[in-house]
Amino acid sequence: MEHRKMEREDIFRMVEGGKARDSKEVKRMSEDRLYTVRDIEALPEGERAELIDGKMYMMASPTLTHQDILMWLSARIWSYIKEQGGPCKVLPAPFAVYIKDDGHNYVEPDISVICDQDKLDEKGCHGAPDWVIEIVSPSSKTMDYIRKCALYEAAGVREYWIVDPMERNVKVYNFECGTWRQYTFSERVKVGIYEDFFLDFGETA
Repeated sequence: MEHRKMEREDIFRMVEGGKARDSKEVKRMSEDRLYTVRDIEALPEGERAELIDGKMYMMASPTLTHQDILMWLSARIWSYIKEQGGPCKVLPAPFAVYIKDDGHNYVEPDISVICDQDKLDEKGCHGAPDWVIEIVSPSSKTMDYIRKCALYEAAGVREYWIVDPMERNVKVYNFECGTWRQYTFSERVKVGIYEDFFLDFGETA
């Protein structure tokens, strides 16, 4: 998913009801302010954003390739879970994840797999999913590879995948074991939270 950090114009619109501010004051407010989930909820209809430690990042519309991979992954994971049974749910974006349940961290992962039903309500997931997948877009590399990777590990996500259609590879982080591995799209990728589940990205070609 593409992202951009909140710019001065965004701050101008959202802070103090858009009252006139000089550029220095707007810059200071954008640097100092910590956003909350309430700011996310106050966004105009159709606008989406994520929060990482109180910093807001707007979300752009996904590409066709992104959506193709998202739908394929969601369908494959849903089919496996249905066949195996058990408590886990697969929930594709847009789906709210209040990942630290602290008001300053809010994400909408491309795919969340959540096995603790107590974390779920009609608003979303309160706490860390077991497995998160992000599909990289050209503008989201820093977000997916650095910011979100650190957030997901700190929050207690067990397994994190970064699917990069441009590079045609998948990075798999097993935070429980403190290991990671990179696969190409020509390899079958082992799902860590399940014993016998593999995904073959060659099917997406």
